[in-house]
Amino acid sequence: MTSADQSRPSSTAPGTQVVSLVRDVRPWGGDRVDLHVTDGRFSAVTPHDPAAPAPSDAIDGCRLLALPGLVNAHAHVDKSWWGKDWVSYGGEATTQGRIAHERAHRDELGIPGVEVTLAVLRELVRHGTTAIRTHVDVDLGLGLRGIEVVREALAELRGAVHAEIVAFPQDGVLRRPGVLDLLDAAAAAGAEHVGGLDPASIDRDPVGQLDGLFAIAERRGVGIDVHLHDGGELGAFQIELMVDRTLRAGLQGRVNVAHGFAVGQLPAARQADLVAAMGEAGITMTTVAPIGAAPLPLPALHEAGVAVGLGTDGIRDLWSPYGTGDLLALTTQLARLSRFRHDDELVAAARIATTDAARFVGRDVHDLVVGAPADIVLVDAENVPDAVVRAPRRALVVAGGRVVAREGDVLV
Repeated sequence: MTSADQSRPSSTAPGTQVVSLVRDVRPWGGDRVDLHVTDGRFSAVTPHDPAAPAPSDAIDGCRLLALPGLVNAHAHVDKSWWGKDWVSYGGEATTQGRIAHERAHRDELGIPGVEVTLAVLRELVRHGTTAIRTHVDVDLGLGLRGIEVVREALAELRGAVHAEIVAFPQDGVLRRPGVLDLLDAAAAAGAEHVGGLDPASIDRDPVGQLDGLFAIAERRGVGIDVHLHDGGELGAFQIELMVDRTLRAGLQGRVNVAHGFAVGQLPAARQADLVAAMGEAGITMTTVAPIGAAPLPLPALHEAGVAVGLGTDGIRDLWSPYGTGDLLALTTQLARLSRFRHDDELVAAARIATTDAARFVGRDVHDLVVGAPADIVLVDAENVPDAVVRAPRRALVVAGGRVVAREGDVLV
């Protein structure tokens, strides 16, 4: 049953009020329930009783479909020029060409900057994202300034977005002496992860780059998140190096491969062996569902215990003019690229963008259940497959028990 003919969610007070009850919603398209909130977490889930009295701060969900807040597992919120005049794309269409173009023009756009970072974060909130893992550039020109900018922007949102930060060496690690020291300093200062970038094709020393990253991770107790664009056997070889280092360092569950195009390109038998090895090592993957790339074998990854997260990558930045911040629309794209048609497949895609991504943002649980953070997205959809296929407008977004967006209007 849809709710298109019903009134939209309303509340008894305007603005970003803290709520103790979200009434009459259908979590994951199930039965109508009331979601009770205490101190920013779900404290009870009870069958909806229309006759039951409601507190003054209650939200009427009008039988809408309820999903957990969306989790953007691979973002670059420090890079965006969202909110500025249109910036025409330039530079060579290679990884190195885009790096050089960004380095040449970011200062004139005020990137990184609190204002532009805040603008793109608000777009994420508008579309229902309540938690992110964001890569933030750390290089010899910026030092750790980008991380400081992102933290300041996040603070402006007053908890609307929960975030973990990856200190990201966009210009390479070993080929720029001093970058490893910056990554170590970022980890010491509180970055939850250190990043890497194509150890073979960028640094030309995959063993050396990974040795440096794993040394920091072991010393500082942080995770590792490596951008790996290298395809085919070159990419597979580097993943195997990460598997070996992860097992030897005892960092199972702390190492992520971002993009990992090679996994989707390998012959079936080779792919199966690599996926099994990744599962044994607890290595995870994040994808941005890129058009034109070989799709990841999502069912096989799930079967092997390899968690997969979905992210927007950059949004309107010097690498690409594309991106809106709408992770649910990106879930549609992921499902289409994966050739998902059956209901259970479409639900699995939605879980990749929500509950299954808890580990990418340091949460034990991220769902509409007791004990989880009270992050809720309400949409006018018949069921989860309908929501994935249409990506309807977010009617209401609640983060930590606080209303942060309503009918496309951001309230923070």
